[in-house]
Amino acid sequence: MIIPKLRSPIVLVHGLLGFDKIDALGTTLVNYFPGIPELLTAAGNRVLIPSLTPTGGIEERAKQLKAFLEKNSPGEPVHVFAHSMGGLDSRYMISQLDMAGMVLTLTTIGTPHRGTSFADWGVERFERIVKPLLDSIGMPYQAFYDLRRASCKDFNEKIPNVPTVRYFSVAGQHDGHLLLPEWLLPYNIVKKAEGENDGIVSVASASWGEHADIWEGDHLRLVNWFHPIAHYRGLMKDPAPRYGALLRKLADLGY
Repeated sequence: MIIPKLRSPIVLVHGLLGFDKIDALGTTLVNYFPGIPELLTAAGNRVLIPSLTPTGGIEERAKQLKAFLEKNSPGEPVHVFAHSMGGLDSRYMISQLDMAGMVLTLTTIGTPHRGTSFADWGVERFERIVKPLLDSIGMPYQAFYDLRRASCKDFNEKIPNVPTVRYFSVAGQHDGHLLLPEWLLPYNIVKKAEGENDGIVSVASASWGEHADIWEGDHLRLVNWFHPIAHYRGLMKDPAPRYGALLRKLADLGY
């Protein structure tokens, strides 16, 4: 797969509990999009990766994303590829923070545009226990409330797509196999309430914009996180065809 070179920078936005990269002794041990920045930069693309507060609310993270773009790509519009909650942050930034002129396209990957029933389930059961603990250590938690289905319904009513920006999306579809036990609880909660999903976000919730792709894989494999059991079962996918196709779509549109 030949990865196209786009004329404008690419911004990779992480999701809930995410980060840009983890370094030690001057060496990057892991980044949130493993192998993806290298894949894109090898084709000549300029790739920018912000670090947003892991559990802050959409509005807070959107402001951080805006500040990052104004610092790292001043006056130069970008293509945003956003995973999970990062897609909601990006939509808010574009629509509400006067950044429509700075974003050419937004491609969301596993983003809960209509919320996730797993957030509903978690907040309902653990709010009384976890909220006081997080308050005591000063850790933000608005993200968990923002990802509920009712919250996202209200969000969608207030945050329209901007006509000058092209919106695309990718939804994940997980098989709910017993050999991937860490996904079984959220997968089955979402499956019962919303249907097919990637272990956290339903296909219906992740589908947004003028075109939606469906990829096989759980929520983290959409951004190329390694899983030994998935590798053993032959479920790990080469990211080049997937991400190459996303960039090819944009290149064919003239970007």
